[in-house]
Amino acid sequence: MTDDERAIRNVVDTWLAASRNGDLATVLSLMTDDVLFLTPGQAPFGKEAFAKMSEGMKDVHVDGTSDIQEVQVFGDIAYLRNALHIVVTMPDGKVARRSGQTLTILRKEVDGKWRVARDANLVVADSEN
Repeated sequence: MTDDERAIRNVVDTWLAASRNGDLATVLSLMTDDVLFLTPGQAPFGKEAFAKMSEGMKDVHVDGTSDIQEVQVFGDIAYLRNALHIVVTMPDGKVARRSGQTLTILRKEVDGKWRVARDANLVVADSEN
């Protein structure tokens, strides 16, 4: 595994840990300023909208695991194919489970850090919800 591949995998691990801990600042630091998220049934949205949605969910606990299935690096651009499993616990204790594939494009920025630039998220509610 190359240093770049290791750093990209670390972005995913850091994102999941920060989400688990409610650390929105860290999650936002893992995104480029021009990031775009693509999710089923919604118009693409960026970093500001992501932050607003996350602020609205600050009383919700999010935990997840990932199974990175592929990482390809092409200079300062890379893509990552990943299977995510997310457990969302609402303030009233209700639990929602979501899973699915993501395809993420990352960019290595001038500071040498890899950040999410585009993310196509196909995570949907599990059938057992």
